[in-house]
Amino acid sequence: MRSTLAFALGAGLAIAACGGDAEPSGDAPTDPTATTMAAGQSAAPEGTAVPGPTAAPAVTAAPGSNPSGGTAAATGAPASADTAGSVAPSTAPSAEPPAPVPDPAVSLTEVASVDAPTDLAWRDGDEGLYVVEQGGRIVRLGGADPTTVLDVSELTDAGGERGLLGLAFAPSGDVAYINYTDNDGNTVVAEYPVDADGTFRTGDEARTVLQIEQPYANHNGGGLKFGPDGYLYIGMGDGGDGGDPERRASDPSELLGKMLRIDPAIGGGQPYTVPADNPFVGTDGAAPEIWATGLRNPWRFSFDRDTGDLWIADVGQNEFEEVDVAPATGGLEAGRGLFFGWSAFEGEARFNEDVSPDGHTPPIFTYAHDEGCSISGGARARGGLVATLEGWYVFADYCAGTVWALEVLGAGSELSAGRRVTLAEVDAPTAVVDGPDGALYVLSGAGPVLRLDPP
Repeated sequence: MRSTLAFALGAGLAIAACGGDAEPSGDAPTDPTATTMAAGQSAAPEGTAVPGPTAAPAVTAAPGSNPSGGTAAATGAPASADTAGSVAPSTAPSAEPPAPVPDPAVSLTEVASVDAPTDLAWRDGDEGLYVVEQGGRIVRLGGADPTTVLDVSELTDAGGERGLLGLAFAPSGDVAYINYTDNDGNTVVAEYPVDADGTFRTGDEARTVLQIEQPYANHNGGGLKFGPDGYLYIGMGDGGDGGDPERRASDPSELLGKMLRIDPAIGGGQPYTVPADNPFVGTDGAAPEIWATGLRNPWRFSFDRDTGDLWIADVGQNEFEEVDVAPATGGLEAGRGLFFGWSAFEGEARFNEDVSPDGHTPPIFTYAHDEGCSISGGARARGGLVATLEGWYVFADYCAGTVWALEVLGAGSELSAGRRVTLAEVDAPTAVVDGPDGALYVLSGAGPVLRLDPP
């Protein structure tokens, strides 16, 4: 059943601190009955679980505003320069300044309600939307009722930041890859053939592609995306605890705290192959799977479907959340070999002094913890249902329950952030994802899958 939602934000959103102990920080969504948050208020111990809301989530779609944290672009024509001599001033009328671009506004339409959604994916030629539930199911939306097409709940111990966390379909559409933490808490990327009706084939036809040991229970990442180049990108958190205690994010021998890039097809007797142009191929002591370094918990990332730019929403520590972008235009390679700064920096603030800051790529946008405490990315609006959102980057904060749009100015190496506009309030938003037609969807950890529609 589809219904447009426009009511107040419900109570019960849980916030917990992300400190330096070994407990989960809750940067990602939590299990349906308890919520553990990353980077919250310093008075609460990291990993504190608080029961989630029991009532139906409330969502408010709001006209745009311009809260602090964004920088408005300047408009208007430049002033004329003075001229020497006796030349008479021009009598031509001055040009009118361009009309200001209106703030985008949306309404929210509930398209389904599932159990603790964490991700959404789609495949070419299929009208269905595939929603990931943290507990271990993948549900296809598109028929009269949601249909379970995969259930791996026996393979994962969901809760906190663990569980079934990501899904991506190969460009062919007949193979899918999932990212989950197994019953020991370690990351697994697995491959499943997919039938024409969207059902995943299990048993002997499924296979493990990649396993990564997790030293702590938090910062598992979980995102999967096929890039415009046809390779599989994997977002990996720094392994957890607080403050990157083993400095894994900047260590090129570690897969944690990185963006990875692989060809998941079997090759040379191995479960996957490494593209020859990965930046650390051939570097002694470095993991060749690494594409970019210096990430704390890149819970959600996306590719701009028009430009191929890589956008990363990286969850912060105690003070700042950040949006990173790696342009793919102007001769740039969407993040190849970039160091995004963690844990030398949190946002733009110096963090671990013993980690070198050299060569880091600063975020395009940050916000402080007086506005939220766990960023949930994020996609750039392209060709969707809301014309005024075209080109804006849309993201949310799990703690604050706010969905924002960030104006994007320039292109390539000249990309910068303009205004930030509040779009809506949603209970525990876990992700903002673009669908096959460019429509944007917000997933609420309380259950609803919401589409951004015109107001």
